[in-house]
Amino acid sequence: MKSCGSVLLLMSVLAIQSAGAQTATTPAATPPMGWNSWDSYGLTITEEQFRANVKVEVDALKPFGWNYAVIDEGWFFFNPEDRNKPDTLIYAIDANGRYVPVPARFPSAGAANTAGNIRQQLNTPPDTKFLLYNPESTSFKPLGDWVHSQGLKFGIHIVRGIPRVSVQGNLPIANSTFHATDAADTTDACPWDPTNWGIKDNAAGQAWYDSLLAQYAGWGVDLLKVDCIAAHPYKADEIRMIRKAIDKTGRPIVLSLSPGPTPLENAAEVGKLANMWRISDDFWDFWASPNPSQGYPQSILGQFTKTAAWAQYARPGNWPDADMLPLGHIGPVPGEGKPRDTRFTPAEQQTLLTLWAMARSPLILGANLTQLDDATLKLLTNRDVLRVDQTATRSGQVMHSGDIIAWTADLPADSPDGSIALALFNAGDSQVVFDTSFEALNIEDGAYHVKDAWTGKSLGKLKSIPKLTLEPHACILYLLKK
Repeated sequence: MKSCGSVLLLMSVLAIQSAGAQTATTPAATPPMGWNSWDSYGLTITEEQFRANVKVEVDALKPFGWNYAVIDEGWFFFNPEDRNKPDTLIYAIDANGRYVPVPARFPSAGAANTAGNIRQQLNTPPDTKFLLYNPESTSFKPLGDWVHSQGLKFGIHIVRGIPRVSVQGNLPIANSTFHATDAADTTDACPWDPTNWGIKDNAAGQAWYDSLLAQYAGWGVDLLKVDCIAAHPYKADEIRMIRKAIDKTGRPIVLSLSPGPTPLENAAEVGKLANMWRISDDFWDFWASPNPSQGYPQSILGQFTKTAAWAQYARPGNWPDADMLPLGHIGPVPGEGKPRDTRFTPAEQQTLLTLWAMARSPLILGANLTQLDDATLKLLTNRDVLRVDQTATRSGQVMHSGDIIAWTADLPADSPDGSIALALFNAGDSQVVFDTSFEALNIEDGAYHVKDAWTGKSLGKLKSIPKLTLEPHACILYLLKK
């Protein structure tokens, strides 16, 4: 029999209708939770690997609210291992210049490379090698349908803009009188991506994004992660065009923007256009960044400041995104570094998940789920911690004194173990002793029933924080109830 707490959690995380359904509700009414292929597979994910991870997500994580499965960058490369040699890359596109999944990597997407499927093979200059596919016969729809049949939601990653190979061939834009050269801005290239040109802010540019989103809606896409658009550089015009194209489809597609850091001065604008957006550069499994002057990779230590600055902008439908969770085993082809178990210590892993939950960040896991260990599974299925992330109505940092950082979050009045969450972090490299009143942390003075969310233990009714010693990089998370 499910406990009252279990029922309340399931009610909160299933507030949006089942995956794939057409609904008028706000996309991302709660912070999205799910799995993304990038951390463990980089550009190389195959359908077999994706399905294997989805099956674990369904069995082990879905009951706790994890319900997105996202294929990250590179699904249209025949030879993703050659990304660092762009002149050798070969792409799969359709007759309207849009990328399609490579059937050799995603067999359900279409037939193998036979004459019946390939309409034309073009070997133009080295940087424009591609195979042209029938748009009706090469699609992520079968895979999206399968994800939906598992009770999950389906997501994909793209880089903003239009394929350079499509511009080279001046291919027609679907459902319009325009061609690729009408839409492409060949003076605007993503600084770190060799595949696309930018898009002009004109009718042809809008037609291009309309054609993409019509295709993705037809595939059953529920989350679209668009890269090279939130920072490096911030591209407001293209975000607006994508938002408009999504709205035209009538499908509640969650729009996720990358990379970070999204400029804080654009918070109001990005909140009107997107559902989640990255607040930092790529986050990886470092307590402190090995390159602090560069901002890449981002670390837990660096993320304390970012999450504090963005917390006020979190609300239903709009979630500042602290990036994926590089937990568990990361491999076989990580997006950064060599295959490994996460570099985070057990204490740092709790701190990571506690900070993300208090900041109400999306929770997108990067682990190889086929190698999910018991300790990581226990970490990811703590109902009290997930409840904070999914149901908090307000949160923010209330103290930063030396190495001690404190956050509070308001929880619904009917939350089973309390209406206030209190997190205390030791951001330093030495033990710290904490002893203060609730009032000093902007919590109404009085006695509270206190529960330790990570251990599940009740600490009784207290009038102040019990004196405690926090180890380096560790945290506690208390639930307070009058």
